[in-house]
Amino acid sequence: MIYTFLNLAEDILKTSDKPLTYQEIWEKGNEHNLHSKVRISGKTPWQTLGARLYVDVKDNEKSIFVKVGKNPAKFFLKSRIHELPKNIEQIITREDLKPKKEKDHFDERDLHPLVTYFAYANPSFNRGRNIFTKTIYHEKSKKTGLNEWVHPDLVGFYLPLDDWNPHLIEFNRISDNNVLKIFSFEVKKSLNRSNYRESYFQAVSNSSWANEGYLIAADITEDDDLLAELERLTMSFGIGIIKIDLDDFDSSSVLFPARIKPYLDWETMNKLCEQNTDFQRFIQDVKIDFESKRIHKSEYDSVVENPENHIKEIRNKTK
Repeated sequence: MIYTFLNLAEDILKTSDKPLTYQEIWEKGNEHNLHSKVRISGKTPWQTLGARLYVDVKDNEKSIFVKVGKNPAKFFLKSRIHELPKNIEQIITREDLKPKKEKDHFDERDLHPLVTYFAYANPSFNRGRNIFTKTIYHEKSKKTGLNEWVHPDLVGFYLPLDDWNPHLIEFNRISDNNVLKIFSFEVKKSLNRSNYRESYFQAVSNSSWANEGYLIAADITEDDDLLAELERLTMSFGIGIIKIDLDDFDSSSVLFPARIKPYLDWETMNKLCEQNTDFQRFIQDVKIDFESKRIHKSEYDSVVENPENHIKEIRNKTK
């Protein structure tokens, strides 16, 4: 008989004293080596487990599982629901709202090499394009009272020098010049209910001038309402959401794609050039690359050879 994801969930929940998220069920399954009994084909089996549970609870009238709460949703066995307190949903909500101890003591800027690697190597994001990035150091900016929420953390660009006929690139110079694509990235360690709005609108302010702007985080709370709100904000304001997964970097992905803008906001870019030498240098370097038809990689953030090694290094940092 085939051992399924739902069998694994049932075995874990038989001994659990409280409802668990699908991620917690998968972690406990690993601890008991139950994951080895399941036929796994994808790189994110816990997501498959979550999908199986959501669908079973929603569509199967004879499901043995019950969903408890939604921020995030947790699962329990229907046959054991009488063992839980009547106010279990309120208890779960209070527990989830408690401040959690920070496991990782790295800085947001420690994530920049991972963003650079993601932009350069992840096919779901770059669609085979060579996208190079450059960190913008805020401390180099002119200090005025009007430059808050102006500077992105990283900028990136794509020039199809290796993909297009050189004569076509020259022709593009005298036409609409849409060959160049500029990206802007705002990076946060985490996104949760307490900071998502401020973080998102900081990204709107810092990145809306580019062809594509993104808000990136390493930890995004598994909260159905939060994810729905982030999706709504993306649809309304166009800034996309990317998750950099520190537990399984290959599972890093674009949660909600940015709205692609055909034109750049030249006024904002001019302001950035005036206020920050890193951004001005970035513009100069891209111009030189375009004119010389060669990417000078040394002028941009280097692409790490192994992102997993970088993750180990930053997680070993202490306060």
